[in-house]
Amino acid sequence: MSRQGHGKQLTYYDWGATPFFALGSEPRVSYCLFVPDDYEEEGEERLQLMVLMHGTERGAAEYRDRMAEFATEHRCIVLAPLFACNLAGPDDLDNYKLIEAAGLRFDLLLLEMVQEVNKKYRLIDERFLLHGFSGGGHFAHRFFYLHPHRLRGVSIGAPGVVTLLDEDLPWWTGVADLEQQFGITLNLDLMRAVPVQMVVGSADTQTWEITIPEGSDWWMPGANDAGDNRIERLSSLRDSFEQSHISVRFDLVEGIDHNGWAVLDSVRSFFTDVLTSSER
Repeated sequence: MSRQGHGKQLTYYDWGATPFFALGSEPRVSYCLFVPDDYEEEGEERLQLMVLMHGTERGAAEYRDRMAEFATEHRCIVLAPLFACNLAGPDDLDNYKLIEAAGLRFDLLLLEMVQEVNKKYRLIDERFLLHGFSGGGHFAHRFFYLHPHRLRGVSIGAPGVVTLLDEDLPWWTGVADLEQQFGITLNLDLMRAVPVQMVVGSADTQTWEITIPEGSDWWMPGANDAGDNRIERLSSLRDSFEQSHISVRFDLVEGIDHNGWAVLDSVRSFFTDVLTSSER
């Protein structure tokens, strides 16, 4: 370990696997980081930023830890947001998945986290890698619709419910009223410039958690039309992207069920390709 106690502005706890920091503008949400131990506070090196969006289990720190070695090798800072349960009321598990809940815009909260990191460390630019699995996959593809210019690459892992890139379907089944919902216009040209991965296990076929019953909070016409299981729904999402001429790397990981840790090798491979191509 090259750091000795602390830097001039950074403390000992601003390197390596950091504690969780409350967001300045909204302390109900927080994030942790991984910063390579050999990052020099007064050096010139600029690092990539990788955002890892947790699933319903809120395993932010474990995602961070499992990607730390990759981050050191590929000169990245890892940002792992934590959007706690119950932000939208008792028994709330899903707040961030549809981007907005209880007056909170989770896409904008993430961008504020990125801004805080950018003020503390030297990043290459305002773009970042984004991966999310399951609940994080919900967030990742919807964030992509809203902020493609902020993404160096996006990895969408096994969301249970998808928003198709279909301008004839209303939010959240499609994007027909995206501007009315969020004040942001869909920009397909910018989306086409972002490398996209979709990843799911070949045995991820259970339906108990993702079939939306009529009368539930998520129910709307067409809620289950994208497919019965996560493989079918992610395939429908891929098809909607490709119909709009957005290239997708689709990774079906053999023998894996609904396990976010087990697909990380595919995510590492994708991110390596993105970072390598960006260096050319």
